Amino acid sequence: MTRVNAEAAPAQIHKREKRDVHGWVVLDKPVGMSSTHAVMLVKRLFQAKRAGHAGTLDPLASGVLPIALGEATKTVPFVMEGRKVYRFTLRWGEERDTDDAEGRVTASSAERPSAAALAALLPRFVGQIAQVPPRFSAVKIDGERAYDLARDGEAVDIAPRQVEIHRLELIKTPDPDHATLLAECGKGTYVRALARDLGRALGCLGHVAALRRTAVGPFDEDIAVSLDALQRLRSEEATAVERGPLLPVETGVAALPALQVSSSDAGRLARGQAVLLRGRDAPVLGGWVSVSSGGALIALAQVEKGELRPRRIFNLPRG
Repeated sequence: MTRVNAEAAPAQIHKREKRDVHGWVVLDKPVGMSSTHAVMLVKRLFQAKRAGHAGTLDPLASGVLPIALGEATKTVPFVMEGRKVYRFTLRWGEERDTDDAEGRVTASSAERPSAAALAALLPRFVGQIAQVPPRFSAVKIDGERAYDLARDGEAVDIAPRQVEIHRLELIKTPDPDHATLLAECGKGTYVRALARDLGRALGCLGHVAALRRTAVGPFDEDIAVSLDALQRLRSEEATAVERGPLLPVETGVAALPALQVSSSDAGRLARGQAVLLRGRDAPVLGGWVSVSSGGALIALAQVEKGELRPRRIFNLPRG
């Protein structure tokens, strides 16, 4: 039996102290890594107490994965409501149980579509459409994830749901077996299901061979940073790390109307109290707004009947 030196053991355990880090990191997630693992790595790099992400990317996919640290996690739902842009490559001739290249072939076809036939079909998939999510997806069925049921070999019957595709364009057809497209879509859209349905409609079957997300809400690939770049910053000062890839919390709610309030009103909002929008110059607004004071985001509030009613309170240092 191996003996453990009880006195030496504590010296071998080194836990990095967690810090209050607030902001967004727009990660360029590599192929082969899960979104959960990517979040864990970024959280560890910044020694952050809290982290979350705005929209899962499958391991097969690469591209924009917005990761929220600290108080930025309160803005995640607003980023997830934003449009997403994908560039993906279809492989014709095979349908797979996962609707991507990682799955098992379930049906095949010798047919191949022409570029003209594909281009003519795309308008049918733009706008509000009914889409059945993939069998291997996070959709819940009677409290269980569809992918868990599918892995156990159980029949998965998922009801169609309404999704919105704002734009669908053919980029290129490099050979008869492949086509590359661009899709701009709303929340809940599965590109894998879109590829499957395009293949069925063309009579040739198909699945996603490669997928890259180029934008999520206010974040796009131009500002995304790779894991290698983040890891190179490990040896630098923490403040240098934060100045570089860490974006302000309010970046996640850039699409919302912004209001500036006095320090006294900021105090009321921070205590969860409503603030009356009064005076001749009071803004005429409705719905969600972001509220700042003294250079810091104070709250996300809803304007109802001339009042600012705080819904999410932020604890951020004043600028």
